Amino acid sequence: MESLMAIVVGILYATALYMMLRRSIIKLVIGLILLSNAANLLIFTAGGMTPAAPPLVPEGMLQPEGLVADPLTQALILTAIVISFGVLAFAVVLIHRAYEVVKQDDMDMMKDTDR
Repeated sequence: MESLMAIVVGILYATALYMMLRRSIIKLVIGLILLSNAANLLIFTAGGMTPAAPPLVPEGMLQPEGLVADPLTQALILTAIVISFGVLAFAVVLIHRAYEVVKQDDMDMMKDTDR
């Protein structure tokens, strides 16, 4: 399963980079979304995909019994989701403002600021 997830992560990264190198602003935003999802999936895959119990310590014991899931991976993914949402929101607002000023979707046409 990990090898399949590694292939999916690689495809997501490649697609994200391809979309971010396009000239359209909308494709840049789609590339940012794919890039953040690929990073989250990479962290999830690197943390291990073994089914395990939640890391809860029973009352009166010092450590959980048996195989438990890694809570650090879950915390990192939640943090990455919040950060990627903030970056995406900022990028959308910035791109919307740039489109209002220049009235162009093409990045090459946005280089002219003499309008």
